[in-house]
Amino acid sequence: MPWVLIYENLKEHKLRTFLTIASLSVAVFLLCFLRTVLVSLEAGVAASASNRLIVQSAVSLFVDLPLAYQSKIEAVEGVERVCKLQWFGAYFQEPSNFFAQFGVDADRFLEAYPEVDLVEGSESEFLSAPTRCLIGVGLAKKYGWKMGDKIPMIGTIFPRSDGTPWEFTVAGIYKSRSSNVDDNTLWFHYKYLHESILSGTADGPEGVGVYVLRLSPGADTGATSAKVDALFDAGPLRVQTTTEAEFQRQFVTMLGSVPIFINSIGGGVLFAIVLAVLNTMLLSFRQRFHEIGILKSLGFTDGVTFGILLFESVTICAIGGTLGIGAALATADSMAASLSTVLPTFVVTPQTIGLGLGLALGIGVAAGLFPAWQARQLQCIDALRAEV
Repeated sequence: MPWVLIYENLKEHKLRTFLTIASLSVAVFLLCFLRTVLVSLEAGVAASASNRLIVQSAVSLFVDLPLAYQSKIEAVEGVERVCKLQWFGAYFQEPSNFFAQFGVDADRFLEAYPEVDLVEGSESEFLSAPTRCLIGVGLAKKYGWKMGDKIPMIGTIFPRSDGTPWEFTVAGIYKSRSSNVDDNTLWFHYKYLHESILSGTADGPEGVGVYVLRLSPGADTGATSAKVDALFDAGPLRVQTTTEAEFQRQFVTMLGSVPIFINSIGGGVLFAIVLAVLNTMLLSFRQRFHEIGILKSLGFTDGVTFGILLFESVTICAIGGTLGIGAALATADSMAASLSTVLPTFVVTPQTIGLGLGLALGIGVAAGLFPAWQARQLQCIDALRAEV
């Protein structure tokens, strides 16, 4: 019987019910989106490997390290393998077609990043020529690239001397098992870049952006980092060695107060929607004075009237929350595609879905408690005498 009363009241005020559900749906969708942005920003930190260190210039990430450092770092106790990593910064056809590209030691890259699985092609094909490259499945899907395709990239940091684009041939398509390496990156031979600069066919700074260190089993992270840093204390260029997680965290902190700003927006949306649903339930309570009085005169207990108002609020919020989560899931792929450059790991996680649904139900309880308590306290005679 109470469920019938709840249904009839929602049906009686169709427009109010629709607007409340719609506003809650939009709020939950926005909260899910903002939460996914935060999770995506922190995904690289959470997924970082514990056996990798990153060596960069102590001055700035934008200052390249000498090539001679590689052999010296590899001789440090605890270091098993060192791989170059150089940001390329080119674009495909036009500036809006921008994605990450890195020059690496081709023969060491897959060893340094074992989470990268080749779904097409092979390492031998990648190593067969300096112009070969690996691309993620995200790039392959976005641009329709396949094995053997030639990808022209227009250099900005490293332009070709004759003004022509760089050309890479797809030798492998990979899928990463970790969000630490996204599927929207192009990896190519650092040797191709370096030899082009030396021969004068390309311009740009010589050196290496960072060195990726793969540690020996059982090596102490802190001690190895200290040894590498001490190795270059006297120069010519001091270095800063960090864990991969800390290196990833630096990129998040470069965004400044963006995470705080996003959380503030989410908190404001949450507060506003609680007030909106509370206003709806208070209005519903005021309009049902006589109905509550009649129910109590017929023998319905205070607890039943309390439950009717509370579950009406929870029902509205559950429907709105479900629709909002559905919208977030339905638009996830298109959002991920449009944000792939800045948020390559944009995925609506089960935890985000659970949080969205939990917030919707929590809003229903929070907004329904006060009017439900008023209904419980309302005396039968006062309800029947009231002028609404």
